[in-house]
Amino acid sequence: MSADGSSSTWRERLASPLTWHVAGFAVLLVLAIVLAVRLGLDWAAMNSNSGDVLAGKQIQLKALEIQTAPLRGLDQRVEKSRQQIDAFYKKRIPPDYSLISTRIGELAVSSGVRLSRVQYAQGKPGSALTEISMDAGISGDYRAIMHFMNSLERDQIFFIIRGMSLTGQQGGLVNLRLRVSTWLRPADAAASGLPMAPSPGDESPNAAAPGKEGE
Repeated sequence: MSADGSSSTWRERLASPLTWHVAGFAVLLVLAIVLAVRLGLDWAAMNSNSGDVLAGKQIQLKALEIQTAPLRGLDQRVEKSRQQIDAFYKKRIPPDYSLISTRIGELAVSSGVRLSRVQYAQGKPGSALTEISMDAGISGDYRAIMHFMNSLERDQIFFIIRGMSLTGQQGGLVNLRLRVSTWLRPADAAASGLPMAPSPGDESPNAAAPGKEGE
């Protein structure tokens, strides 16, 4: 076959609609494959990112649940605490100074100790309570003094023993200086007429606190 015949054959094929259809189909097929691969990659990336975002949101939600857990039921706990405080005040905070003095005297008599130089003073008024301090000499045998101490700490009126120091001893008789605190509501403390207690720096170790004399 001559060169002119081959060239003519290629020209005929190129001019043939079938050839262009095949070429067009091949191009479209390549484009379809490229787009399918790209779509698959994008879909995988989107799923991966969505999973990461979802995991991050779940972690944030869990963290918020942990942070807010102590606040759940807070209103009920606050109300319960308020009721407990009110019950404590009614049961263990005396309504006036005279009840404090009377009760300490009763405990001393029942324990078999003797109180002397009993003086009372009040601290700075607080928003809810005002401290009432007692400074007194106490004498008796060791067993009676320990009974008195235990009775103070277990009494229905809220007493706290702040301190005690030995001031003398003769035979089986022990002499101590005793400091005790209790509390009154501010209005009741103001009505008691007790003087203000000195600050710790103003009070010498052997000085009695100013106030009303007891026994």
